[in-house]
Amino acid sequence: MKRLLQRLLPALVLGLAVTTALGADLYLSDPDHTFAWFEYSHMGLSVDRERFDKVSATVSLDLQNQTGSVQASIDVSSLSTGSHLFNQLLLSDAFFDAARYPVITFQSTHFTFGRLDNVTAIDGDLTIKGITRPVTLRVSNYKCMMHPLYHRPVCGLNASTRVQRSDFNLGKYVPLITNDITVDVSIEAIQR
Repeated sequence: MKRLLQRLLPALVLGLAVTTALGADLYLSDPDHTFAWFEYSHMGLSVDRERFDKVSATVSLDLQNQTGSVQASIDVSSLSTGSHLFNQLLLSDAFFDAARYPVITFQSTHFTFGRLDNVTAIDGDLTIKGITRPVTLRVSNYKCMMHPLYHRPVCGLNASTRVQRSDFNLGKYVPLITNDITVDVSIEAIQR
């Protein structure tokens, strides 16, 4: 029950906040086209990428006033490295400690818009293992259109940020494994 509440609480809080935003459209992420991954240098030999398959996001977007908000949550247990043993290591208390911290969250604090109403950056707070740090997601791709199958507006974006994993109590094996990692997200969200 506690894990269920930990997973649902961010969405409930966001739902209350979003409904008070006047003029904003509400978008919910498409689970088949929303995921996150991170990459790091493995002993200087290769750049490894690990993926989280279960990411959900709720986005409030008011293009007329160029404001927005997003709350995203990542199910830590959805980590996919391609290796069962490596999954278990990263999910253990040596790294993500998924049993104690089952969810990674991001709550935006500010959207930056470009000349054509395109989102160029999203500032916010990233929480991993109960530790919250400010980050800026740099948007590399942003587009909104009418979805050809659902006949509703849909927006998508790709964004990335760089963090020091030791800032989130994930610093095991530094400097052998780089402390500086890139976090990427791909989101498609459909208007509700």
